[in-house]
Amino acid sequence: MTENVVWHRHSVSEQQRRALKGHEPSVLWFTGLSGSGKSTLANALERRLAQMGVHTYLLDGDNVRHGLNRDLGFSDTDRVENIRRIGEVAKLFADAGTLVLTAFISPFRADRALVEQLLPQGQFLEIFVDTPLAECERRDPKGLYQKARTGEIRHFTGIDSDYEPPLAPALRLDTKAQSIEECVEAMVTLLKQRQVL
Repeated sequence: MTENVVWHRHSVSEQQRRALKGHEPSVLWFTGLSGSGKSTLANALERRLAQMGVHTYLLDGDNVRHGLNRDLGFSDTDRVENIRRIGEVAKLFADAGTLVLTAFISPFRADRALVEQLLPQGQFLEIFVDTPLAECERRDPKGLYQKARTGEIRHFTGIDSDYEPPLAPALRLDTKAQSIEECVEAMVTLLKQRQVL
């Protein structure tokens, strides 16, 4: 399909875009069950980074399904395509020199690995929001677990669809044991250690 498509080289280089931003680009990939706290943590971190003058953009699972991915459902095949598209968008933002935060369940290791392969080495930081299923169900902020348990929703991650936790995340956060502030501090520390900031 791309045989007659030629890559157009930009006049402004990736290095020039980085210099304008004043920090390194990176993709922080928040993964975890629904209700684990991915969006909450990504929002809190983005707020902190904005205060620090860091250029960011937050891609949230629900928000993206209102536009770019509104044609996708929640079958395994659609989930794979959802993450593929997000990976490509995150890659473009990172190429622009932005620090990208993505909050997606992204249940399959292979899909997360595919996104990591799209990016230069070291730009993909997997953040595992490791909140137990029982706690996510207790929170159930959108009422989705209740619907999944009664059969109103099918292919729901953690109930009738698998979630494959990261084997070696850049950072593991437990929102049951750690406060939002503690999680944000851990993430800022990680970004400094990785010389993103």
